[in-house]
Amino acid sequence: MQWQATHGRNHLPWQQTRDPYRVWLSEIMLQQTQVSTVLGYYQRFLDAFPDVVSLAAASQDEVLALWSGLGYYSRARNLHRCAQAVVQEWGGAFPRTAEELATLPGIGRSTAGAIASFCFSERVPILDANVRRVLTRVLAFEADLAQARNERLLWEHAQQLCPTANLTEAMPRYTQGMMDLGASICVPRNPGCLVCPLQPACRAGRAGNPENYPVKTRKLKRSSASWWLLLGVDAKGQVWLRKRPGAGIWAGLYSPPVFESYAELQRFAHAHWSAADGAWRELPPFLHVLTHKDLHLHPVLVPVDKASGAIVSEAEDACWASAGIWDGLGLPAPVRKLLDSEFRR
Repeated sequence: MQWQATHGRNHLPWQQTRDPYRVWLSEIMLQQTQVSTVLGYYQRFLDAFPDVVSLAAASQDEVLALWSGLGYYSRARNLHRCAQAVVQEWGGAFPRTAEELATLPGIGRSTAGAIASFCFSERVPILDANVRRVLTRVLAFEADLAQARNERLLWEHAQQLCPTANLTEAMPRYTQGMMDLGASICVPRNPGCLVCPLQPACRAGRAGNPENYPVKTRKLKRSSASWWLLLGVDAKGQVWLRKRPGAGIWAGLYSPPVFESYAELQRFAHAHWSAADGAWRELPPFLHVLTHKDLHLHPVLVPVDKASGAIVSEAEDACWASAGIWDGLGLPAPVRKLLDSEFRR
């Protein structure tokens, strides 16, 4: 705690408040996302939705549009669902304990602990990736965290190590200090052990093997896929976009139709639009890297005479969108970049 007060991060906007709405918003945005990236999104969200009531009243499309480019879009959908649950089930006030917070959509045990610690000074731990790394090294915790029982045991250790006095001030400072240590000193590779305030107590540091922790044997397997994007464009330069299904990659976002092969794209275009193949243009393919998958994207621009066939309906959540319209839609970052580069002049 002493180290955090003098060397930790104390300037971030969500650190200047104990409003659970603002702390919750920052915690969700910071999941697997750098602070520098989150700062702009955080302020834009607060400008659009200054409190949980306004967020709950917004449409999902409005929320996804503001989230566009931040990635991991299930966070945005859960954010919206959580706001609605707080309004409908808790009268617009966030519950004050980690146990109750963890019942809300999109709030796991660690996020619940962070909100309860920062906002209500509850004596509960967090165990995000940074804190997990600090604790396993300090304790030389060798158990495999791929096994649930070992994860539970680490949670028990984390609970025991929480402050026991002056919790109003101690819990927020301690929680932030653990996060800051993991982010700035106790990093995955080449940790700065010589300047770490926990160095005298760190068993892994004394053994000279901090990079051996944490232990987790189950590795995520990467995969790849090729997607063909049908950019149907009318005479006005409007692009046909439709909402993706509610599950899977880009769930709930607007995108050009996606196909697994050029032949499938071709059959769809011929079935619905009158467009001569000679007018089609294959744009340069590009790679979009997701957490567990590489997406090889192949855009194909197809000029469309809208009078030749109508395939837009409200039931399909589809629309012809000019730049002014797609600015307000939830679009995956690579789609937004593609549309901006190709059609925004």
